[in-house]
Amino acid sequence: MPAKTQNPEEKFIPARRRKPAPANAVEECWLDLPDGRMRYFKAGSGRPLILVHGLMGYSFSWRFTIPALAPHATVYAIDNLGAGLSTAKEGMDCTVRATAERVLQFADALGIQEFDLLGTSHGGGVAIMVAAISAERKDARLQRLVLVAPINPWSPHGKQLAPFVGSEFGNMLFRNTIERWRSLDYLWLRRLFGDGAKIPPDSLEGYRIPVRENHAFRHASRIVRSWTADLAELEKSLPKIRDYPTLLVWGTMDRAVDFRSAEPLRRSFRDARLVAFDGVGHLPYEEAPEEFNRALIDFLNGRKGN
Repeated sequence: MPAKTQNPEEKFIPARRRKPAPANAVEECWLDLPDGRMRYFKAGSGRPLILVHGLMGYSFSWRFTIPALAPHATVYAIDNLGAGLSTAKEGMDCTVRATAERVLQFADALGIQEFDLLGTSHGGGVAIMVAAISAERKDARLQRLVLVAPINPWSPHGKQLAPFVGSEFGNMLFRNTIERWRSLDYLWLRRLFGDGAKIPPDSLEGYRIPVRENHAFRHASRIVRSWTADLAELEKSLPKIRDYPTLLVWGTMDRAVDFRSAEPLRRSFRDARLVAFDGVGHLPYEEAPEEFNRALIDFLNGRKGN
């Protein structure tokens, strides 16, 4: 059920009203699932669009996207269990398949009968797996995919770093440096942008909230433990989802998921269009939000775009 905002730092969320909310209002809501309590935001009207954030991201990542999409879709921006402010049970399965199952549990719980799905980075891998599970079960609810620099078998980035961070030594080193030293926040965030001058002023504090409130680094370390196996499963899953109409979005300066992997991934689909933002990094929805929103709205409305 909807609840009051628990973090006043998140100033992009309007306060809830007792009267019926206007069409562009954003509601903060909570949902109990078998593995924890999920926080999500809902806005707009039209065919549902579920937004799935990346590793170390959460619904905050979509603060420039939600208001733009609300006139075109009913937008659900979830905090995956263990991420953002969503709580998770100890020992929860953090593989990409298990995370995808929880996205479908979310749709089931809300009675969503037909939806589009947008996933970014690790969340893009989750979106691919949601599509694969839907195809395996002949579940026709998922209509279209939007994949923003999704993890994929053709990108070398992270293939060595992720297993190292997931190891006992790497996890200890990571948590004793990046997790504790706030002075390093800008350095890792800077690597996700093509142009550091375009980092939004609220980003550093916004992405620190789950670290402070919900042990976000611990959850991330559990995710990367299965990184190699997850990539192998994603590769096996791609033939199952080739018929989904898909929009691929990438920044050409992406240091997290190699832009050169976009074209082989595009060829895995029968009907996929690639939109590339020159000079932009891994987070186009934050670095070039107007262009990103325009491309997404064109896709949702069935337009070809520029």
